[in-house]
Amino acid sequence: MPWRLAACRLVLWCLAALAVLPLPALAQGIESVLSPGRLSQAHAKLEDQCNQCHVRFDRAAQDRLCMDCHKDIARDITGKAGMHGRLKPQACRSCHTDHKGRQARIVAFDPARFDHSQTDFQLRGAHGRVECTSCHQPARKYRDAPHECNACHGKDDVHKGALGPLCAGCHNDTRWKDSTFDHGKTAFALTGRHVQASCTACHQAGRYKDTPRACVACHRKDDDARGHKGQFGEKCETCHGTQRWKPSVFNHDSDTTFLLRGKHRSVRCTDCHTTPLYKSHLPQACVDCHRKDDRHKETLGRDCASCHTERDWKERARFDHDKTSFPLLGKHVQAACQACHTGTMFKEAPKDCVACHRKDDRHAGTLGEKCADCHQERDWKTTQGRFDHARTRFALRDGHASPPLRCTACHQDARSMRHTPADCVNCHRKDDRHEGQQGAQCEQCHHARSWKAARFDHARTGFPLVGRHLAVECKSCHASPRFKDAPRECVACHRKDDRHAMSLSERCASCHTTRGWALWEFDHDRRSSFKLEGTHRQVACARCHREPAPAGRPVAPTGGACIACHRKDDVHDGAFGSRCDRCHSVDTWKQIRNQPGAASAPRPKGAP
Repeated sequence: MPWRLAACRLVLWCLAALAVLPLPALAQGIESVLSPGRLSQAHAKLEDQCNQCHVRFDRAAQDRLCMDCHKDIARDITGKAGMHGRLKPQACRSCHTDHKGRQARIVAFDPARFDHSQTDFQLRGAHGRVECTSCHQPARKYRDAPHECNACHGKDDVHKGALGPLCAGCHNDTRWKDSTFDHGKTAFALTGRHVQASCTACHQAGRYKDTPRACVACHRKDDDARGHKGQFGEKCETCHGTQRWKPSVFNHDSDTTFLLRGKHRSVRCTDCHTTPLYKSHLPQACVDCHRKDDRHKETLGRDCASCHTERDWKERARFDHDKTSFPLLGKHVQAACQACHTGTMFKEAPKDCVACHRKDDRHAGTLGEKCADCHQERDWKTTQGRFDHARTRFALRDGHASPPLRCTACHQDARSMRHTPADCVNCHRKDDRHEGQQGAQCEQCHHARSWKAARFDHARTGFPLVGRHLAVECKSCHASPRFKDAPRECVACHRKDDRHAMSLSERCASCHTTRGWALWEFDHDRRSSFKLEGTHRQVACARCHREPAPAGRPVAPTGGACIACHRKDDVHDGAFGSRCDRCHSVDTWKQIRNQPGAASAPRPKGAP
């Protein structure tokens, strides 16, 4: 084809012309000769620097070189932001072409068909009807258009920047004057009548940021009309509500520790709250308001409510006397307060019974002031069962307690009960048959159950009762009530039983026992120096013991010699001495020891 031939010739001519150039210049010259056209005005400085946008034999490297220069677009693509970051991956030359001359537009952009949703600023509401030039200024990149509302609506900002650049927090895209601000997200949520109030009612002169939140800032005229005049501070919400300023919604019962009852409910606040509410603590003691009514002058403390009521200060006291150290019992319940409390200083009233009952004290103070030990609240005159006699040195038992004895039975003088003697004989002298011989300790034998039933322990005397003596009546030995005069010798009671006619002394116990008088026992071998042997065992005691026993001896002595009893049998007339046992035997007197066949008899003890 002719045009192809012409092109080949042109190439050959160019190669021939460039052959005489150095190698770098040669390479640049070839690229310049082969350039498809002049660059746009934006890239004109790169006209002779093809390597700034092209890499030989690597068309894909062109995009990387583009982003090396257009760093803002590179950031959008990397961060997937802006228009370029939202596009599908493609080569830059797909949209941007060059080498079309200095006046060529390398951006194929149709504003009418551009989809603004692919950018970081979507057009909504009234923004969709605005001309592009309203936001995109001439000679400025589209991407440099500001996103802040205040950049375009600065003239509409009545707050003059006081609320910051975030206009979208209150305004919307549909209409600038329609605020969508959520007051509930602030420190002052709108409730009640505040919802209906216009913004300018609180935010005057376009002042929003530093608008005071204290109620008194808007309601000072209402505070003065109520007569508070700032006395109750600026926390109006503690009493008033947002639904309506009047009446007060303050609940004194639930919102404070002081419940309003009785006449307190009809009292004005300022009657008690006389000082600034939050600058000084209002005392809650009754006396702080009723000091002039306190007739006791604080002697009963500051707890007036323990006696007085909120219905009426003069109402009859509701004081619980049982909570004091003097509970009211019996007739004390019916007694009038002034009967004991003669003055208004109630705490000074004495607690001792005698303070009120001194005229009733028949003991004239001899029993002290503890009247309650005997007397009771039901009746002063009734003392039976009240006084605990067991707490004294003389406890009432048995006959002393039942049937009840009158106090005067022992206490003859009511004024000297404390000094009444406790000895039995004091009351039982007429019953003492011993005529005082047994002393005043009657309780050793007698007891409180019955005076006549004695409980004397004879074993504690020098004559303990054993054997048949236990069954003998007292009068058998004690002829007189003066018991100490009774003799202790056996013969005093057993003289008629003494068959020995006193020949064997008065110490009957040497032979006889208490088991029975007829039962006697005397061991002659062990208790005397004369052992009974042979026919001596059948001889009656009186045969040897003919004389009465001397004083201090159990029986009369016999001498111990055979001749004392056998003198009439001594045919030798004493020629052979008094030791008859040398020849005669104890079995029979007529048997002679020295005869053939005669048994030798033992010699009597003490024989020569």
